[in-house]
Amino acid sequence: MSTVPPKQSGPRINDQIRIPEVLVIDAEGERHGPIPTAEAIEMAQEAGLDLVEVSPNTNPPVCKLLDYGKFKYQQQKKKAEAKKKQKVVEVKEIKMRPEIDDHDYQTKTKAMTRFFEDGNKVKVTLRFRGREMAHQERGMALLQRVQEDFDAIAKVEAMPKLEGRQMIMVLAPR
Repeated sequence: MSTVPPKQSGPRINDQIRIPEVLVIDAEGERHGPIPTAEAIEMAQEAGLDLVEVSPNTNPPVCKLLDYGKFKYQQQKKKAEAKKKQKVVEVKEIKMRPEIDDHDYQTKTKAMTRFFEDGNKVKVTLRFRGREMAHQERGMALLQRVQEDFDAIAKVEAMPKLEGRQMIMVLAPR
């Protein structure tokens, strides 16, 4: 059984850089023309820093003299900050029946309003039972009413469609 070394993630540093010549940017941001890699590594060691390959796909590759531990930490902080700023949109489900009472309907719409204010999508599921399947137009009228009630704060993402014994419509906040 042969052991394959694990593939390293992130930029190559110091002795991992095997290209004969590199373009070096020092700690002050000054460019040093294409110089041999061994000489660049030596420069980094003299400055107490690491030689980090920042742009491997150019010719010659661009390397920077910097503290790799600090660089890695800052990259991690940037990732965490970006992750914190992104909003995950959830799809909340509201279940109704075609013969829903007015008070029950108001309760459901209050919940839907709250979901839209939080920035979530709402999936309205209308369940038909027994003989209600013969009166699908009542279900369609109810979903039409929902659509009209929320026209100002939400848009229809998926028009009402029948799937088996239930009619489904998806609304997204404007």
